[in-house]
Amino acid sequence: MENLKARLREDMKKHLKAGNRVELMTVRNLLGEINTREKGGKTPMEMDDAAVTSLLQKEAARRRETAQTYSEVGAEDRAAAENSEAGIIEAYLPAPLDAAAVQGIIDDALDTLREEGNELSMRSMGQVMKLVSAEVSGRFDGKKVSEMVRSSLA
Repeated sequence: MENLKARLREDMKKHLKAGNRVELMTVRNLLGEINTREKGGKTPMEMDDAAVTSLLQKEAARRRETAQTYSEVGAEDRAAAENSEAGIIEAYLPAPLDAAAVQGIIDDALDTLREEGNELSMRSMGQVMKLVSAEVSGRFDGKKVSEMVRSSLA
């Protein structure tokens, strides 16, 4: 399976050939941001898919917030452009999970820890969160996951 950066690069070429200006500009900006993060700072580093996914989530959220601001001041055309970019970015993100699916993942993690002979209490929060976060990362709000784990342990 190809990684997210490679997919973005391939899509940039496709959009360039197809003449999709908005998609091309959006993907090009994302790749520029990734490049800046990788080469900026004291030591260059390679972003993995998890880091790229996190960046894409932030970029999509930023565009949605900007669109909201434009809507509030009556600049609907600019709001639509921001929402369009956010939609393009969100297409690269993993499908979001619903609360029921997350609860199922939490229950599986609790069962796994019990099978390993762990006595579960609020002190087990870190262990449970580690297992759950690995599966839901980027697909559900972390704060809500934490609350759900806490209530499951209580």
